[in-house]
Amino acid sequence: MKPVELTKADFIQKVGNFEADPKDWKYIGDKPCIVDFQAPWCGYCKRLDPILDEFAETYDGKLDIYKVNVDDEEALETAFNIRTIPTLLICKPDGTKEFMLGTMPKHELKKIIEENILK
Repeated sequence: MKPVELTKADFIQKVGNFEADPKDWKYIGDKPCIVDFQAPWCGYCKRLDPILDEFAETYDGKLDIYKVNVDDEEALETAFNIRTIPTLLICKPDGTKEFMLGTMPKHELKKIIEENILK
């Protein structure tokens, strides 16, 4: 499975309705997710793409991976104050939400997924 591209409407339906309470919105997923805020022209984003593609398959059924094109979804970029791409939004069913800025090596992201996100 590949990461799923999200529009603003998709984000509200699959991740959470940030419009209802922008400062304290609730994650609605039943398993953890990573939302990759990215753009097709971004070199660092292009480096992260194959890693997230692989992880979408490796962790299928355990972790949802989404992508948001900030050029197409300016409302999401603005709502989450995205100033650096890629930016990863990590959401867990327990309500924990965390932003990670920039790219990282595959082994580091894998360690974060296995030791922090899936625990």
